[in-house]
Amino acid sequence: MKVLVAGATGVIGRQLVPLLKAVGHEVVTLSRSPGADVAVDALDRDATVKAVRRVAPDAMVHLLTAIPQAINPRKIDQEFSVTNRLRTEGTRNLIEAAPDARFIAQGLAYAYQPAPGLADEDAPLWHDAPKAYTPVVAALDSLEQQVTEVGGLVLRFGHLTGPGSVYAKDGSTTQSVLAGKLPIVGDGGSVLSFTDSHDAATAVVSALDRNVSGVLNIVDDTPVRMAEWLPRYAAQLGAPKPKHVPAFLARMLVGAFGVAYMTRLRGADNSRARLQLNWRPRHTSFLSDEA
Repeated sequence: MKVLVAGATGVIGRQLVPLLKAVGHEVVTLSRSPGADVAVDALDRDATVKAVRRVAPDAMVHLLTAIPQAINPRKIDQEFSVTNRLRTEGTRNLIEAAPDARFIAQGLAYAYQPAPGLADEDAPLWHDAPKAYTPVVAALDSLEQQVTEVGGLVLRFGHLTGPGSVYAKDGSTTQSVLAGKLPIVGDGGSVLSFTDSHDAATAVVSALDRNVSGVLNIVDDTPVRMAEWLPRYAAQLGAPKPKHVPAFLARMLVGAFGVAYMTRLRGADNSRARLQLNWRPRHTSFLSDEA
């Protein structure tokens, strides 16, 4: 199968490309990087349509993002502005360019409406999120609607770990923990579902071999509360014990979304992906993996 990977240089793409080749697929990479097989900006409709139609892929994997390594939660609407366009305009351009291709796209498994328990794929996204986050959710909505309308599949990944991620040894979150700059905010009630980048890649490979559409959560088996995860991760790194900061004080520093990120995120359930893709995460728990 000829598979075009849009976003091949990202955290997942770097794991996916060699894996696809190893199982016998013909891989064509697309990114703005001059080193890509198709060097094009997916926001340029005409150039994208022309270039992708020349390739004529059997399948399209849409992993395009432009997320900064370190995010200011007060400005997440600004810092995700290009990513939001890639999820709206970029998705539209890629679908137009290859309307008959099998389409698989990257979504998020931590944009669910806060509620008790783990979220399955039928749970609503966070439409009444803090104002700075609403454009992010709207873009995810657009991506999912476009992809599912053409019979494609959106893989909702959790907090990505692995090489190049914010949780890598040189990643921004790991460095903040090492510096003692990431506190437990309020009750630390957010539930985190992680996804190792290699597990994300194996889910894509599994999805290419199956006629599955809609949305699926691709997360590990061990959701964990922020209040539990952060001290354990700090101890694993040999970092200072995290401080506790009241929510009202943190709000002045990181804004409403920053507080919500630390206190209200909902974890995700991976049962449907296990059943429909026959997929299993190799990294079942982030805290059991090496930092």
